[in-house]
Amino acid sequence: MRAEAQVLKGHLDMLLLATLETGPRHGYAVREALREASGTRLDLPTGTIYPALRRLEAAGLVKGHWSTDSGRRRRTYELTAAGRRRLTGDRAAWNDFAAVVTAILEPAPCPAAP
Repeated sequence: MRAEAQVLKGHLDMLLLATLETGPRHGYAVREALREASGTRLDLPTGTIYPALRRLEAAGLVKGHWSTDSGRRRRTYELTAAGRRRLTGDRAAWNDFAAVVTAILEPAPCPAAP
């Protein structure tokens, strides 16, 4: 995951916001959602996930609240309206970027000469 970690660096916030798009999750469930959605290729340590969730909360993109489940306290996070707007913008920017990179890496074949 070392090489992927460098690629992931600028996109972690977007991925975390995307995992919360379907509804609130506690931190470990966010980690597992990323892992499952990526076919286990993104198996990030909790030491990466929790600081990022706190940063997103401080930025007003997610809101968190404490709950107790089976006697265990958990912080559950959910998207705010600002988080949804950010995710929409990030997703559009990502799609544009991916299209440009794909055009470079997989150029269209040249038309046949007459």
